Amino acid sequence: CLLVLTAAQDFDFFYFVQQWPGSYCDTKQSCCYPTTGKPSSDFGIHGLWPNNNDGSYPSNCDPSSPYDQSQVSDLISRMQQNWPTLACPSGSGSTFWSHEWNKHGTCAESIFNQHGYFKKALDLKNQIDLLGILQGAGINPDGGFYSLSSIKSAIRSATGFTPGI
Repeated sequence: CLLVLTAAQDFDFFYFVQQWPGSYCDTKQSCCYPTTGKPSSDFGIHGLWPNNNDGSYPSNCDPSSPYDQSQVSDLISRMQQNWPTLACPSGSGSTFWSHEWNKHGTCAESIFNQHGYFKKALDLKNQIDLLGILQGAGINPDGGFYSLSSIKSAIRSATGFTPGI
């Protein structure tokens, strides 16, 4: 699920990307729970991605600024809860977060340092309760089928943004 934030920098806007653990696991060859335990049945952050209006996006912009977990040490428990890795083999999340910073975060350094990048994504997750939004519209994680238009409409009504799904 994608939500858009605008910015006037070296790119045009951000995608705030969340994923449903069950869908991730259903669409991958395999998935593994983080070493910190099974994630909650809630959307998890996938990333905060700079993007351009023409569909292109910058990536891996600053190899001289690698992920440094010590810069986000005060955010780690929130990241483990809200930004869990589902990749195999199981991990703590550090490899996933490193990938997200190196590929996407380094392209947003004109706006955020490393701590600010991860904190902004966590704050957006806290601000945009996607599961609550959908449940409030009667769309529940119950194995039922819901139309794409009803899902998009519920998210658009609650956030003011049209999601990409």
